[in-house]
Amino acid sequence: MSQEPVRWTGGAQPDQRVSHDDREQVAEVLRVSAGDGRLSLEELEERLESCFAARTYGELAPLVADLQGQAKALAEQAPARDVARVHREGGNVRYEGAWVVPRRMEFEVAGGNVLLDFTSAAVREPVTEVEIDMRGGNLRLVVPDGYAVDAEEVEIRGGSVVHRNVKDRDPHAPVVHRVIVTGEMAGGNIVVRPPRAPREPGRLRRMLGGGDR
Repeated sequence: MSQEPVRWTGGAQPDQRVSHDDREQVAEVLRVSAGDGRLSLEELEERLESCFAARTYGELAPLVADLQGQAKALAEQAPARDVARVHREGGNVRYEGAWVVPRRMEFEVAGGNVLLDFTSAAVREPVTEVEIDMRGGNLRLVVPDGYAVDAEEVEIRGGSVVHRNVKDRDPHAPVVHRVIVTGEMAGGNIVVRPPRAPREPGRLRRMLGGGDR
């Protein structure tokens, strides 16, 4: 049985100093989330280390932003950019965890991959436009049920559009968000897949020493 959700509201100013109680509250959110299977043991250890080293609300907030409805609070509080532009040569670009999705994203990337993981993202618009100019790398989109990806207008040379684990998706889920991809891709693929299944909660509780409830 899952424990009752734990929330942490944080402070109004990111640069405001946190107290010992704030750190303990965040640590409790992390422990409960790990016990419910939302975090792996490795993620729990990493976040706890960052938690007890944090000095400001701005350092604590990202640790719980993607847990137990915190992404919704992030969408209400964090300003959303209208357009995000990324230029990168020889490196990867990753948007994952809790992040506020801009209306439009433009990527000019050579020799690297781009990951857009919408699993815990906060979206404010019904459509996200993604324009790419990529050479020698892949565009990976991780989308939960209710997200539709349209990449029909992308000019692809030496690659393809791959939809993985289509059988695992809910065919009756209503479309709540659309991702429209345009532009050019050379020597790489566009890969669309659902989020990975979480770890089995009971096993993780036993690993944490809590036993079965």
